[in-house]
Amino acid sequence: MNRTTLSLIGTATALAAVTGFAALTVPDASSGGTAATAARLPVERSTLLCPAPTSSELAETTYTSFTPKGKDARTDGQRNRAELLPAERAVEGAEKKPEGRGKDRRPDEPVVALKEPGTPVTAETSDAEAPALIGTADGTLAPGWSTQQTTVITAGEARAVLGARCTAPDTAFWFPGVSTAKDRQDYVHLTNPDSSAAVVDLEMYGRNGKLKSTAGEGITIPARSSVPVLLSTLTEEPTADATLHVVARAGRAGAAVQAEDDKRGGDWLQAAADPSGSAVLPGIPADATSVQLVAMATSEDDADVKVRLAGPSGPITPAGHETLHVKSGMTAAVDLADVTKGEPGSLVLTPAEKDDAAPFVAALRVTRGKGGKQETAFIPATGPVEERATAADNRAKGTSLSLVAPGATGRVKVIASAGSGGGSATAKSYTVKGGTTLAVRPPVPSGAKGGYAVTVVRESGGPVHASRSLELREAGVPMFTVQTLPDDRGTVVVPEAEQDLSLLTD
Repeated sequence: MNRTTLSLIGTATALAAVTGFAALTVPDASSGGTAATAARLPVERSTLLCPAPTSSELAETTYTSFTPKGKDARTDGQRNRAELLPAERAVEGAEKKPEGRGKDRRPDEPVVALKEPGTPVTAETSDAEAPALIGTADGTLAPGWSTQQTTVITAGEARAVLGARCTAPDTAFWFPGVSTAKDRQDYVHLTNPDSSAAVVDLEMYGRNGKLKSTAGEGITIPARSSVPVLLSTLTEEPTADATLHVVARAGRAGAAVQAEDDKRGGDWLQAAADPSGSAVLPGIPADATSVQLVAMATSEDDADVKVRLAGPSGPITPAGHETLHVKSGMTAAVDLADVTKGEPGSLVLTPAEKDDAAPFVAALRVTRGKGGKQETAFIPATGPVEERATAADNRAKGTSLSLVAPGATGRVKVIASAGSGGGSATAKSYTVKGGTTLAVRPPVPSGAKGGYAVTVVRESGGPVHASRSLELREAGVPMFTVQTLPDDRGTVVVPEAEQDLSLLTD
């Protein structure tokens, strides 16, 4: 969905409510005037949704909430707050995992409450019934508000680090890389932040096209509730590599997929960037033992895609995988094995022919370790950092940042916030050469105590895409999670408007 378009519509509506009728005007050229330019202003309200973390009794979950300094919204006397509250319990069908509020917690009691920009706050839970969270930030805490949910399961078949960037509600999501195979348990968590019910359709596409299913049609998500759906219950066709399309036919929702593998751990698979003729997937670890690319052509045209790995010294063509042909309405998967060859990298996908840019969506499943000590994470395609992007939960050890400039050289500033328990913010600028990936350990705040946030700010040059990897090694297992860093959309374009009462006359 084009959020800028919605913002412009909302702005015009608000102006109409104040003046009786508002007109977006351009001065008459004959009067010698010049057209007014639109202003980019900080948003005044943000909404975030976090999925229910896990049903494991062996899990520890940390929530980290943060708003960067620097882009204060106009408050007009409104309250400055950023709170995440428990979602209601809602179960859709007998085969879905139930959710609860969490033990001994009032529904109006925030799980996480942020008080001021520039310093993160954290909350922890070991409750196997911890619910999904619905959050709203107003005033000075709204622009760039970010929340990270990190769950560590240290034992059992589900042992893994599960990381999710809490996201805004929308009306459509694409998830290339889901599975209904016997060795996977994939749940899509659907969360409705609004006071009226939402209705969602779930469609899955495999290598031969759309999978037959009626169970995914018309799923109702009650007001301010969350519904988990086991994907294997939607179809009788076990499919190892598929694409899930979530479409809201009424209302809006948040969506995220929790993927658990019997042998490879698991992670949250978050929505890929909207369908496009090109894609950037940043942050493949240097020690990846397996990298699988999953892509789907979303239009009536086949997509022929050129595959390149942007490494530390420049672009490389993976041997035997120079291009990928994706048929219309179908999902294609290719095993790139240990494509990085011991160096960090990012995958850059572009049209094989300049005049043939059919839209597609894409994601990577990345595995580290071998044998019984494997762990998996997902890297969906993501857009560039247009102004600013934040990863809220970082640790002094185990945090790394991947920056890729797929075209021209770009420059960004990386700001490490104060720690949740103290310390002073610090910053460092990086130049990312065109066609390369720069993998760095981000700066650590001076005297840092607790977790801290990392904010990437675009300074100059070409587009830069980013992701953050967090490794929490346990018993020799390289447990890790990767979150891409799309732009935080902390500002919105607001056209200049003025009252024109002449429109009310004949």
